[in-house]
Amino acid sequence: MAVVPLLLRGVPRRRLTCGLVSPSVESTKQEWEQAYRAYADLSDPVAEERMGLQVEAITTELRRRVGGTFTIRELADEYARADMWARHVLSEQGTREWPRTLSLAEGAAFYLYARGAVDYEP
Repeated sequence: MAVVPLLLRGVPRRRLTCGLVSPSVESTKQEWEQAYRAYADLSDPVAEERMGLQVEAITTELRRRVGGTFTIRELADEYARADMWARHVLSEQGTREWPRTLSLAEGAAFYLYARGAVDYEP
C-alpha cells in the first residue's frame, strides 16, 4: 500500500475550477491581449494604417458571424475557426502583406470585439 493514499484518506478531493471562464478561453483571451499590445505598439504609420484596415475587415466579418449579443466563450469558439475565413477576408482586401500579419490582425480584432461580450470583464 502506498503512503500517499493513506495520508490523503478521508480528505475530500476538489478540483480548482472557475465556473465563469475555462482555462482554454482564458489562454485565448491572453493571445488576443498580446496581439492587441503588439498592434498598439506599431510605430510605423504605414504599418499602422495597413493593420488598422485588416483589423477593421476582420471586425466587420466578426459582426456578421457572431452578431451583437455574444459571450466570450462564443467568441473564443469563433476564434478557433477564424484562420479559414480571416484568410479569405484579408485576401479579398488586396493587402499583399496579410499572410505575415494574419495572426496579429485576428488577435487584435478579437480583443477589441470581446469588449462587447455580455460577460466581458476587463
